[in-house]
Amino acid sequence: MHDDRTLVEARLRRVLDERIRPAVHPESVPLEVAVWHAPGEPVPVAEGLAADVEPVTVGSRWGAPWGTSWFRVTGTVPAEWAGKTVEAILDLGFDENMPGFQCEGLVYRPDGTPVKGLNPRNQWVRIGAPVQGGEEVRLHVEAASNPVVMGPRPFTPTPLGDLETAGRDPQYTLTRMDLAVLDETVWHLVTDLEVLGELMAELPVDSPRRWEILRAAERALDALDLQDVGGTAERARACLADVLAAPAVPSAHRISAVGHAHIDSAWLWPLRETVRKVARTAANMTALLDDEPDFVFAMSQAQQWAWVKEHRPEVWARVKKAVADGRFVPAGGMWVESDTNMPGSEAMARQFVHGKRFFLDEFGVDNDEAWLPDTFGFAAGLPQIIRAAGSRYLLTQKISWSRTNSFPHHTFRWEGIDGTRIYTHFPPVDTYNCSMRGAEIAHAVRNFKDKGTARHSLAPTGWGDGGGGTTREMVAKAARLRDLEGSATVTWETPSAFFAKAEAENPEPPVWVGELYLELHRATLTSQAGTKQGNRRSEHLLREAELWAATAAVRTGFPYPYADLDRIWKTVLLHQFHDILPGSSIAWVHREARATYARIADELNGIVDAAQRALAGEGTVPLLFNAAPHTRAGVPAGGARPAEASGRTTHAGRPDGGHVLDNGLLRIGVDPRGLVDSVLDLATGRETIAPGRTGNLLQLHQDLPNMWDAWDVDEFYRNTVTDLTDADEVTPGDDGASVRIVRTFGGSRVTQLLSLPPGEKRLVVDTEVDWHETEKFLKLAFPLDLHTDRYASETQFGHFFRPTHTNTSWEAAKFEACNHRFVHLQEPDWGVALVNDGTYGHDVTRAVRTDGDGGTTTTVRASLLRAPRFPDPETDQGVHRFRHALVPGASIGDAVREGWRINLPERRLDGAGEVTPLVTVDRDSVVVTAVKLADDGSGDVVVRFHEAHGARARATLTAGFPLAGAEVTDLLERPLADTAPPAVDDGRIAVALRPFELRTLRLKRA
Repeated sequence: MHDDRTLVEARLRRVLDERIRPAVHPESVPLEVAVWHAPGEPVPVAEGLAADVEPVTVGSRWGAPWGTSWFRVTGTVPAEWAGKTVEAILDLGFDENMPGFQCEGLVYRPDGTPVKGLNPRNQWVRIGAPVQGGEEVRLHVEAASNPVVMGPRPFTPTPLGDLETAGRDPQYTLTRMDLAVLDETVWHLVTDLEVLGELMAELPVDSPRRWEILRAAERALDALDLQDVGGTAERARACLADVLAAPAVPSAHRISAVGHAHIDSAWLWPLRETVRKVARTAANMTALLDDEPDFVFAMSQAQQWAWVKEHRPEVWARVKKAVADGRFVPAGGMWVESDTNMPGSEAMARQFVHGKRFFLDEFGVDNDEAWLPDTFGFAAGLPQIIRAAGSRYLLTQKISWSRTNSFPHHTFRWEGIDGTRIYTHFPPVDTYNCSMRGAEIAHAVRNFKDKGTARHSLAPTGWGDGGGGTTREMVAKAARLRDLEGSATVTWETPSAFFAKAEAENPEPPVWVGELYLELHRATLTSQAGTKQGNRRSEHLLREAELWAATAAVRTGFPYPYADLDRIWKTVLLHQFHDILPGSSIAWVHREARATYARIADELNGIVDAAQRALAGEGTVPLLFNAAPHTRAGVPAGGARPAEASGRTTHAGRPDGGHVLDNGLLRIGVDPRGLVDSVLDLATGRETIAPGRTGNLLQLHQDLPNMWDAWDVDEFYRNTVTDLTDADEVTPGDDGASVRIVRTFGGSRVTQLLSLPPGEKRLVVDTEVDWHETEKFLKLAFPLDLHTDRYASETQFGHFFRPTHTNTSWEAAKFEACNHRFVHLQEPDWGVALVNDGTYGHDVTRAVRTDGDGGTTTTVRASLLRAPRFPDPETDQGVHRFRHALVPGASIGDAVREGWRINLPERRLDGAGEVTPLVTVDRDSVVVTAVKLADDGSGDVVVRFHEAHGARARATLTAGFPLAGAEVTDLLERPLADTAPPAVDDGRIAVALRPFELRTLRLKRA
């Protein structure tokens, strides 16, 4: 037989595009349209429905950036359409290639009942099936004119990312407002041909199945009268029945499809718009659930559910019913799909506390899985947190974006720093926006790395990022793929059903130990410094507020601010979303975040001040309140008393014009340029700075990644560097025990203060940058005379080791990495820590000196600022303040202690006398991360702590109040069923911990 394959395939494409798809709606009549443009922010539904509207026609421009327009569409169903299925086709000016990234709408009935959402891939509203004919149609559309921030040329700087700069020019053209007949037979024919054509394209050319489909498609096209598609569609479908009925082979890969709409809680739109995106999507999905009995939809992020409950009660009622039916599924058990690299220990725990508690309180659902398809890598401390929250599984997809190395598994057990293992799945479909296209299904099969030991994978199915969700077309395709020869089988299932099947099939998959590092988006550890510092400060203020409020409540009857702390925690957790904290959102988002963090700081400082005043009482004794988990200046952790004297620091000039600071523990040499050329540990005589090198070196790099400007830093940025060594001023500080340095470069100015606190073994570097650079990357470097093949970075509830070398491509890819409060480098008997109060990105490199002693120089650099121009063209412009401290001779315990110290500044208050801690632990390696009252209002005291040095530890926890008993709980403060209550001996509890083990105790007050 002659090979006519390409001829038939081309024929199929053209006939589908030009004849069959246009025949889906063969008859239409225009609707009358009127509009009211809301003058400011979105208005309540009742106000939008009642507004005075003005006539508008198709073809009119509408929609200023970030505006809201209320369209009223009216019409009459023609009498001759009686018995037919009729829909309204409402095209607001959509680009079908951009679902979730442009204008959207939510359709209401005149009584305010929501009908469904509108988006570029979902433009229809069912009027009747069948209609009587003559019915009056009246619908209202709340249309959001969200501008296209990422346009045809992605990553181009644009003012559209902020209401203050976006302008008022209309963004869209009203394209179609019609009543139309839906020919369901033609619609099904389209789906038949799409499924078969897409499957055919993925099969080998020499596959018999491919040719069977080709011939069936050819017969169907021959049976179709192109001048009467509707009249001959059923005949064409009959030609396809046999090939659609052929069952899949027994060994076919099995895909669990989960209806999904990944909705970024903020990204190329502000938080307020996400509230509406979620309502539109939820309305759409509940409507689809009514129409499709096999369909199952899962939605994560408790915050988004809470928004629906608060802002769209009509949609919420439909959601609650669908949840009760088991088909609209709460997923993930987190407040938002947060970043997991940068949130601190307690914050990461509270993501699960607040997320899981919301689903438990509202629906009685206790999630087994963490659902994080789009998060930019996963910290090595996360498995323990997931387990401590009572969950067992993790789903993500983003690791497939890694640019250097292909992750070797799709289903595996992920082991964290303490040894906890979590059953983890990466969908081989490689998207969290699966649309059931044949190419996606075939890719999942080919890509699946666990063949031979497993055959199940998951496919999150629906338009996402900006929402939209699953469409009826996707559901129809899935129905045809349920059991189809040549394809994987597809079944709608809940996440929990998938994980149960996967684990039963493959109970002992491979193990991956350590962080899940995304080899992409590394610059998210630095972009938008103000947002990151706001997060760090908020986390530590929340610690202080809970600690002092709980102490004051127990000691003085101080009213514990349950509701305020709950609300503030949820606000902080929301801003840890994986496009807010990482700095990858539009300017509007970060402008609001900075203002929000300022309000939070004021409120939390007020709580701290009130609680401390209640504890201090009236008096003139100068008290130092120590919120850190270690003794400071003689003041115990969690207590207050007069500080002990701590010696003095001297300053002297050098003959070369430099400076020397000395406090008896360290001697610091500062050269005439303001660079640190010596940090001498006086106890050991050990020099910290590498020979011939200088620390406190600011380095400036060109920084224009190939794409994803705010997200990425590409390794070639290192090819170009400018050392900022010229100083405008290098003078003694005003206190006579510090050195002040001023530098200018480009359009920017840096002012630094180098200080050596009396009695403390740390060089403090305060850096203020008035930053006005573009596409630059600023680093703070310390070249150390230290030889080590690994270093430690703090992560949640412990630390994680990374190599200093680049032996393999896996190691070389980690050229920018995350730390929390410290980075620590150590030879067996001596180490150095670099601690910070609000930076996360860093790099560590090593080189062997070719002159002099031939030793190793290991350079640690903190990442301070970037200046990408997309999606915020003014990223980080303005004044920033950073604090770092270099700690020579530091053990890992010193790094832990100094990291806490720099993030919890001293608070001083006069009072009546000493405040004893509410809880004490007698071992420094056991670090208390939270002291609070139980969330249930019982008055119980909750203490969370972990082993922080990476070794086994035995300690005694002592309650500073009468103790009636104690329980070991999960993060949600629920007793662990398989753990006996700890013995209490006169208020003391013996504790034994594995390396990095996390534990929560609930202490019952007598």
